[in-house]
Amino acid sequence: MESNILPIQKTFRKLGSRDYAEKVKRFFKTDKGDYADKDLFLGIRSPDIRKIAKENTLLSITNTKKLIKSKYHEERLLGLIILVNKYKKSKEEKEKIKIYELYISHFKYINNWDLVDVTCPHIVGKYLMNRDRSILYEWAKSEHLWTKRIAIISNWWFIRKGDLRDVFSLSSILLEDKHDLIHKAVGWMLREAGKKDVEKLEKFLKFNLPRMSRTTLRYAIEKLSKDKRQRYLKL
Repeated sequence: MESNILPIQKTFRKLGSRDYAEKVKRFFKTDKGDYADKDLFLGIRSPDIRKIAKENTLLSITNTKKLIKSKYHEERLLGLIILVNKYKKSKEEKEKIKIYELYISHFKYINNWDLVDVTCPHIVGKYLMNRDRSILYEWAKSEHLWTKRIAIISNWWFIRKGDLRDVFSLSSILLEDKHDLIHKAVGWMLREAGKKDVEKLEKFLKFNLPRMSRTTLRYAIEKLSKDKRQRYLKL
């Protein structure tokens, strides 16, 4: 039976904590001029959001879109996790295509690092696993912060499957980006790629070291030996 959006929103209001909302607002950089300027929070913890998402996988696409477009951060996250759960349960190819296309048409609302990181590998990454990935290169060259982050973080799905075909090429495009959240995302994906093939990671590092931010480098070398980490940092 399909879930209704109003009871979900009422539950959210009950779970919300003003004190916790103030705490996460600082964590997600909502001050004037920051990347999440003017974002609104209800103060709901992630385990509660995931639990409600699991209970409402049958929510209609129409209502799921309403959540994704919500002015509240947690409702957007809820809608996106419901979409991930729908994709995971979908058996028909046309349904997967529909969910993927819905996701990429709503980048405007996927506007913080948690919304990106928790969801894009499980929809974009999973969908593109055995498809043409040229769209990721277009996104990596975007002027939009979160589109660029989606381009690189979607690789997490490929990396987990042992597929490193694109992570180094996309990282190279984004290495000189100005934003700290891209530095961290690229470093993170390089680190994960290094867990699968440390030789490829080190080859990339040696070739691209002059172009890398300190943040990207620190993330990328985190799982290397202490001696190697110190050597790269000195370089």
